[in-house]
Amino acid sequence: MEMSNNKFEIIHETMNRANNQLSVKMLCEIAGVSRSGYYNWVGSEAKRQEKEQKDRADFELILIAYQYRGYDKGAQGIYMRLAHMDPPVIMNVKKIRRLMKKYGLVCNIRKANMAKAIKTNHVTDNLVKREFKAYGPRKILLTDITYIPYDGRFCYLSTILDAFTKQILSYVVSESLEVDFVLETVNQMVEKHGVSLKTETIIHSDQGYHYTSCSFIQLVKDKGLRQSMSRRGNCWDNAPQESFYGRMKDHTKKQIRRMHII
Repeated sequence: MEMSNNKFEIIHETMNRANNQLSVKMLCEIAGVSRSGYYNWVGSEAKRQEKEQKDRADFELILIAYQYRGYDKGAQGIYMRLAHMDPPVIMNVKKIRRLMKKYGLVCNIRKANMAKAIKTNHVTDNLVKREFKAYGPRKILLTDITYIPYDGRFCYLSTILDAFTKQILSYVVSESLEVDFVLETVNQMVEKHGVSLKTETIIHSDQGYHYTSCSFIQLVKDKGLRQSMSRRGNCWDNAPQESFYGRMKDHTKKQIRRMHII
C-alpha cells in the first residue's frame, strides 16, 4: 500500500509539471498501477492531510515521552511513559513503532553496563529484623523490583516504600533489568524527600545483584544511608514491600489488560 501511494504521488507531481507530455494513462501503465486507484488517491487528499496532522500530533507526544529524563527510550518505554503522563495518553506499541519509523526516530540500544552490575560478595546484616514500624517515618525504607506484563512482554518496576507510613517515596519503570534504573530510584527518592531523611535512615532490600552491585553500595554510602539486607530466600524480611506489589498487581491487572486492548 505504501509503495502504491509513493507511485501515485510521483504521478501527481509529474502531471503538475509544466513540461509534462505524458497522460495519466501512460504514467499509470509505466508505474504498474490502475487509473482508478490513482483517481481515488487524488480524491482522498483531505483525509490524508487529516491523518497526517493526527500522526504529527501523536508524534509530538512520543517525542516528549522519548526525551523524558534525558535518555532515549524504545517503543515499550515510550508506551509506559505515555501511560504515566498527566493526563495519561493511551497509544499502543504498534502505533508508536509505526510513527517512530515514519518520522525517523531511532532509539540506540544501550549495551548493559556490566561493570556497574557486577555482583560482589558484599552482603550486609539484616538491621531491620522485621521491626518495620518501630522507629517512625523515614527511618526504614524498603526497596525491591517487580515485573509487570504488558503487550506480550515485561517491564520492570523499582520502588522505595516507607515501612512506617506505607508511602511510595519513589518509583522508576524500565524496559530492562540494567542496574541504572535501581540507582535512579534512589536518586529520585533523595531528590524528593532528602530533607526528611535521617542520618540513621536504613534502606533495606533482598540480596539481588542490583543491591550487591558496586554502584548501588557506593550510592547508598554517598547519600548517607545505611544498607540492610534480608536473609537469603526469606521474603518475610521485606514483607510490606512484597505485600504492596501483590495488592498493586491485583488492582491494576484489569486496567493493564484494558490499556493493552485499546
